[in-house]
Amino acid sequence: MPDKGGDFGSKAVATLAGAAAAFVARKTIIFAWTKATGKEPPSDTDSPEVSMGEAIGYAVVMGVGMSVAQIVVNRTAKKRYDAWKALKQATPEH
Repeated sequence: MPDKGGDFGSKAVATLAGAAAAFVARKTIIFAWTKATGKEPPSDTDSPEVSMGEAIGYAVVMGVGMSVAQIVVNRTAKKRYDAWKALKQATPEH
């Protein structure tokens, strides 16, 4: 089970990095979808004007893309924060 504790700084860094990654990932996925299909992604996947295949395809691409971005950013942010924290603790204060 993951550690539920942790300090505020680590959580704040992860939250900010996650928000930025979500924005960038969403824009990247929309750009890639447009390039690959030649049309804008469906804005309303529940609309009967959007085919079932297109709606499901977009949902899968968006879900996988956002999840991958979240995993990469959270792990990178934690690794960087832990390294910074260790360096700060190892450096003597004047």
